Amino acid sequence: MNRVEAPVTSEADDRNGLAALAKSRRLRAAINIGNAALAQRDERSGALTGVSPAIARELSRRIGCELDLVIYPSAGKVSEAAERGEWEIAFLARDPGRADRLAFSIPYVAIEGTYIVRKDSGFRGAADIDRPGQRVCVTHNAAYDHILSRQLEHAEIVRAATPTDTLALFLQGGHNAAAGIRQPLENYAQSHPELKVLEDRFALIEQCIAVPKSDEDSIPALDRFLAQAIESGMVRQALDLSGQQQVAVATEASLGRTA
Repeated sequence: MNRVEAPVTSEADDRNGLAALAKSRRLRAAINIGNAALAQRDERSGALTGVSPAIARELSRRIGCELDLVIYPSAGKVSEAAERGEWEIAFLARDPGRADRLAFSIPYVAIEGTYIVRKDSGFRGAADIDRPGQRVCVTHNAAYDHILSRQLEHAEIVRAATPTDTLALFLQGGHNAAAGIRQPLENYAQSHPELKVLEDRFALIEQCIAVPKSDEDSIPALDRFLAQAIESGMVRQALDLSGQQQVAVATEASLGRTA
């Protein structure tokens, strides 16, 4: 992947574009805790860590406004909440299926979509999954749900509401694989020795900041903000501090696994 470049804009344009996002001097940022590569919530304190909350905090600091982190269990729930006006920015994968309602910034990280399967399944790679009679568990309205809906020609997709529900559905039996983001799937496999995560991927998913289509004029300023956050090392540091050393910053994506 080539270096991520933000459009050239003036500092005044950036300030105005970012400030326009903070309605009533507050910025509501939607956080998907279903993607543990990007956000984690402490079960005791409820504190949020990870690269998405870190970027939201830096953005609110840059604007000079209060920040509300609005938590959702899945990307699909984040997307649905946009129609109810529950947030100003969200951390979502770039997806053509959402482009009619949302506008997307440049990516800040790239994560792998892959499968978790049973060790005795005989599956060696992602291409083995797309066969007649195979059933794949997927989280409803996640980016990889949209991707696999376009990719899979033979396997049947079975949907669940959240990533947790998706894995529970897979474990119930009668399904051949569950799709998801590599890091959470690998964490899950560690506590389920009968399972394994496939080495390759079915997609490299670009994670971006999304805004409602009505606020798409703010995208150039968000692009410049993210380009600076990547260039300064802030994004890499936030990933490392949250234990996500294997997640690639968008400019590093070419160094990751290849399909």
